[in-house]
Amino acid sequence: MSSDTDRIEKTVLLRAPRERVWRAISDAGEFGKWFGVEFDGSFVTNTRVTGRRVGTIVDPEVAKRQRANAGKTMEFFVDRIEPMERFSFRWHPYALDPAIDYSKEPTTLVVFQLEDAPGGTRLTVTESGFDQIPLQRRAEAFARNTEGWTVQTGLVEKYLAREA
Repeated sequence: MSSDTDRIEKTVLLRAPRERVWRAISDAGEFGKWFGVEFDGSFVTNTRVTGRRVGTIVDPEVAKRQRANAGKTMEFFVDRIEPMERFSFRWHPYALDPAIDYSKEPTTLVVFQLEDAPGGTRLTVTESGFDQIPLQRRAEAFARNTEGWTVQTGLVEKYLAREA
């Protein structure tokens, strides 16, 4: 059983059809627009995809805060793609310090789970595996990503609302 410092879970009701939410989370181009990353390829199961942080297109205030990390690279290892249900990837959480070789560290697992809900689609984002992150980084990575997923679920909501 995981501890309360090992797992982050955020849920949001999105006022959009499931098919539309699925595209927003599983298409690398769309994901990047709200998340704030320009990826160099598509999301494909069991592959690595890299990207550059560019800032979200849906919220100018968040984009302004994201500028501090503009141009920094990030890497996802796409774990699973179960159309219309679940998308998951592994990454190195809060991996922003160029002096650290994150490739030597364990990754966390991020899962986007979709469910039908009255008025739209329920999206639950779960990130787990923080207890395996090196102790000197663990608390900050957990705190930053807890805040980050709150912001990101808001961004996907704003992204989808732009089309409503």
